[in-house]
Amino acid sequence: MWKTSLALKVALGLLMIDSIIELSFVSSMVAWLHRTASKGFTVNQDGTTYLLAGKPLNLIGDQGHTSNGAAGTAFVLIGLGGIVSLWLRYWARDKVGGLGNFARFLYYLWVGLNIPALLLTIGALAYVFAVTNAHDGQTIDASLAASLNGSPYPEQSWTPQNWFSAVLQLDLVDARSDIQSHLSVMRGWQYNLIPMFIIQLGFTILVLWEFTTWRKQSNVTRNVMVEK
Repeated sequence: MWKTSLALKVALGLLMIDSIIELSFVSSMVAWLHRTASKGFTVNQDGTTYLLAGKPLNLIGDQGHTSNGAAGTAFVLIGLGGIVSLWLRYWARDKVGGLGNFARFLYYLWVGLNIPALLLTIGALAYVFAVTNAHDGQTIDASLAASLNGSPYPEQSWTPQNWFSAVLQLDLVDARSDIQSHLSVMRGWQYNLIPMFIIQLGFTILVLWEFTTWRKQSNVTRNVMVEK
C-alpha cells in the first residue's frame, strides 16, 4: 500500500462514506417521487375527498441535481480517483521515464482537482439552503387544490422539502407516515451537505499539506540520486 498519513486515509474513507450516503438519499427521494408520489394523495375537504397531485406544477429539482453532482464528484473523482492516484504515486516512487512520469502526472492532476471539487460542494451547500429557505413557510390553498381534479398545483414554485411539508398540513386520508418518512430523507440529504463540506474541506487541506511534504521528500531523494 501507499505511504500516506493515517489522517489522510481516514479522511478519504469518511468522505467516500458520507458522499455515498448523500447519493443514496437523493436517489431514494427521486425514486419515491416517480414511483409513489406521482400517483397523488387523497385529501379530505369539507366532508368529501379529492385527489391532490403528488408533485406541483413548478417543482424545483436543480438543488437535488446539484447535490447529486457534488456527492458523485466527491465519491468517484476524489474518492476512487484518490485511491488510484495515491497508489500510482507510491508505485512510481522509484520509477523514471515514461510510465513513472505519467503516474506522477495523474497524481498531480488529482491533487489539483480537489479544489474545484470542494468548490462544487460549497456551491451545492449554499444553493440548496438558499433555495429551500426562500420557499419556507409556503402553504397550499386547499380550495384551489380541491378544484383541480388531480391536476398539478399551479401556484408558486416549490422545493420537495417545502412542498411535502405543506402537503402534511392538509387533512390527508392516508400516506401521512410515508410522506413524513420521505420528507426526513429529503431533509437528510439537505443537511448532510454540511458534514460533507466539513469532511471535504479537511481532506483537501490534508491533500495539499501531504502533497507539499511529498514534493520536498521527492526533491531530496532526486538530489541524492543525482549526486551519486
